[in-house]
Order: sequence, then C-alpha cells, then structure tokens
Amino acid sequence: MQLSNQNLLRYLGFNTQGDLGPWTFYTSKNKGLVWFIKAPPLEPPSFLQTHYRNLFRAAARIWNAFTQQQRDSWLDAAEVAHLTVHGYNIFVYYQVTRDEGFIPTLERLLGRPLPRH
Repeated sequence: MQLSNQNLLRYLGFNTQGDLGPWTFYTSKNKGLVWFIKAPPLEPPSFLQTHYRNLFRAAARIWNAFTQQQRDSWLDAAEVAHLTVHGYNIFVYYQVTRDEGFIPTLERLLGRPLPRH
C-alpha cells in the first residue's frame, strides 16, 4: 500500500484544521488534507469584530491576573456541575455576555462564591 503525503501526515498524527503559522489547513471530501499559504483579509475587521475580539482579550487578561485559587474555583465549578466545558470557557462566556443567570446555581453547587473580576 502506497501512502500519499497527505495520508502519511494523517498516519503520523498531523490532523490539523485552521491556521498554523503561515499556512491554512482544511479537510476536503475528495482530496483529504489540503493546505496553502494563508491570504490576508480583503477588508479590515468590522466594529463588532473588533469589539468582540477586545472582549475576549479582556477576559483572558482577567483570567491571567487571577490567582491559582481563583482559577481553581471556576475549574471546580465546571467539574461539580458535570459540564463538558472547561472552567475557563465558563468564565469567558460570563465575561463576554455578563449573563448572571447560571452563576447562583454554580455557586450553590460549589459551596462558595465565584470570583468575577
């Protein structure tokens, strides 16, 4: 059996999607793994794109400023609630949406308040 370069990459565990360095990767139904040098965007980001990117950046900065104990509170909350997402994902969702609806439930299950900022 002769392996193509694409199948060889898959066999070696290289199964990527999206951008990696200067390359863009995706999987085609007919050709398997396809890659090419990524092209720069044709238009600058819109106001909303910039706004949401900044919200995600701010959430990451807050998370990085947390102590390990504060991070562990969010990680533990995801675990005790049997969620399929990481505590960081819950925190980012809260920071971006400011949805307070689920926080009291997580705090009740956790038995302590969650750090917010």
